[in-house]
Amino acid sequence: MGWFSSSKPEQASAASRTDRQKCWEARDSYFACLDRAGVLKAGEEKGACDGQKKAYDENCARSWIEYFNKRRVLAEQQKDRLLQSQDAKKKI
Repeated sequence: MGWFSSSKPEQASAASRTDRQKCWEARDSYFACLDRAGVLKAGEEKGACDGQKKAYDENCARSWIEYFNKRRVLAEQQKDRLLQSQDAKKKI
């Protein structure tokens, strides 16, 4: 493709509101299953949440899945840090 080509590069279509809602619902269901199984990091549940994981994978873009999975771990780490800082303040 040249600099002034008239053909347009293929663009991924933006997710519709319905698509986003399906993704969020699948994510919430999968993460709730992980919580029940006592698993923090997605993918380490060893088959406990196969149905929910399949729906999550089918309804969410790979980049969203990577973001949500990382965010889940970070959110838990933040909770731990907040508790530690609150405990430290109580000791002062």
